[in-house]
Amino acid sequence: MSRQPLVPPFAVITGAQVAEVLTGSEKQVVDLVEDVYKLHGRGDSVNPPSYFLRFPDRPTSRIIALPASVGGERPTDGLKWISSFPDNVAAGIPRASAVLILNDHTTGYPTACLESSIISASRTAASAALAADRLSRGRRARRVGFIGGGLIGRYIHRYLEATDWEFDALGVHDLSPDHARGFADYLESRPGDTPVTVHQSAEDLIRGSDLVVLATIAPSPYLHDPDWFGHNPLVLNVSLRDLAPEILLGSANILDDVEHCLKAETSPHLAEQLTGGRDFIDGTLCDVLEGRVRLPEDRPVVFSPFGLGVLDLALGRHILDELSDTGRLHTVDGFFHELDRYGRATADAEHQGTR
Repeated sequence: MSRQPLVPPFAVITGAQVAEVLTGSEKQVVDLVEDVYKLHGRGDSVNPPSYFLRFPDRPTSRIIALPASVGGERPTDGLKWISSFPDNVAAGIPRASAVLILNDHTTGYPTACLESSIISASRTAASAALAADRLSRGRRARRVGFIGGGLIGRYIHRYLEATDWEFDALGVHDLSPDHARGFADYLESRPGDTPVTVHQSAEDLIRGSDLVVLATIAPSPYLHDPDWFGHNPLVLNVSLRDLAPEILLGSANILDDVEHCLKAETSPHLAEQLTGGRDFIDGTLCDVLEGRVRLPEDRPVVFSPFGLGVLDLALGRHILDELSDTGRLHTVDGFFHELDRYGRATADAEHQGTR
């Protein structure tokens, strides 16, 4: 008879533990993200469409489920459950919150619940830093501008900084002067004396930057003029909906996953609807990593990452393994209760209690 698989313990991993593992490991996280992109590009993953829970009484809010499975040396299955409630910002708390559930690859039992807003921000920033490096066409930009003064922009700067980028100038633009000033204050607090400019318009920031980071919550395009990008910058289209289709059609376009990006009214999706085809897409980041795509010098390059659940899973698994290997993992005794198919264990316990 085949041996019955054991039910794994269940762990709860706090945001403090997540931050403890990830802080100072930015280069390792970027390498991990690169490996997962290659696994995904080779078909060693399952990453179905995201599922959006929306609310008629709260139209700006949503909760998204991202189920996924990633292979490799440590195959992992699971689900990211992330909410976006923009009104939180006015109350002084972050817009997004999240948990990540990891499942045992053999039994399917959940093995861990991790606080995941930090994981989500870190994998987004690592993806952006990886793309910025590999799409730089042989020269890293030194004038970097951020549109959006929130947590994601801060994490992307942190990952650029940790992966040895050097800056001659940093720019910030945000519709909220307070958010722009707060992000600028953060940038000015970092080591070095890089000048930081708060730009009053998106046009000024874009024209003055060779690397543009779009990290907003814009629901639809507000950047329409291709001439602003006439100096052929690299654009990290992290928030996905800032750019009008006309800008994409004049650029080289690299996506993380074509099918995922061409939905939900993203800028690439709008470009597909406008043209009726996908000829404007040059390839995926995996294509670039594997040497299948060469980037032109005479056009802007736009990287549009939808954000793949497999990245969250791999990073969550890394955190789980690190805490387990160092004896810092907190498990919940007795989390799973009904573990006998025919109820014999429960019946025996109840019988003992009646004596």
